[in-house]
Amino acid sequence: MKIDVKTIDNKAAGDITLADAVFGVAPRADIVARVVKWQLAKRRAGTHKVKSRAEVAITTAKMFKQKGTGRARHGSAAVVQFRGGGVVHGPVVRDHGHALPKKVRQLGLRSALSTKAAEGKLLVLDSLASTGKAAGKTAKLREQLVKLGAENALIIGGAELDASFVKAARNIPLVDVLPQQGINVYDILRRDVLVLSKDAAAHLEERLK
Repeated sequence: MKIDVKTIDNKAAGDITLADAVFGVAPRADIVARVVKWQLAKRRAGTHKVKSRAEVAITTAKMFKQKGTGRARHGSAAVVQFRGGGVVHGPVVRDHGHALPKKVRQLGLRSALSTKAAEGKLLVLDSLASTGKAAGKTAKLREQLVKLGAENALIIGGAELDASFVKAARNIPLVDVLPQQGINVYDILRRDVLVLSKDAAAHLEERLK
């Protein structure tokens, strides 16, 4: 698959051939859904917790005498049916993460990349470095992204990101910037356009072939 390469100023900078094995596979929505579910599960803190009958701070003395009151017999007030008592079968601190095979994760990433390429929402830039007086300026970068049609975009750079570019993009809504090792299915799907640097495209091909 051949795709045009542009500069950050939306000027032509040649073209690049992307591997069909990475950017041209038949998308698998079911695999993508599994990968997204796996990612979000790993993000959950799992710190939700309620107190059981054994943990509530309440007397364990018998509430009233066994016989002669006309009421149902009861012992501890810590039981679940009384106010201030414990909770039965409530949530406890736990890890929500689950295993997902590496091949499934890689197929999910290939599917997400191929979907963006098929929809024409994949851009490749020669470089993400900011230069000149406009380096690090949010307003200038916003103008450049509007020209590229990438107002709502995930931007993937090389292994090391240009500090000025990251600073300029920091306050632009709907724009995320990640290094090449941080690319993931969830962030690709939550933004409309995927922008890759040439280094990032080469890295993905080497990683996913």
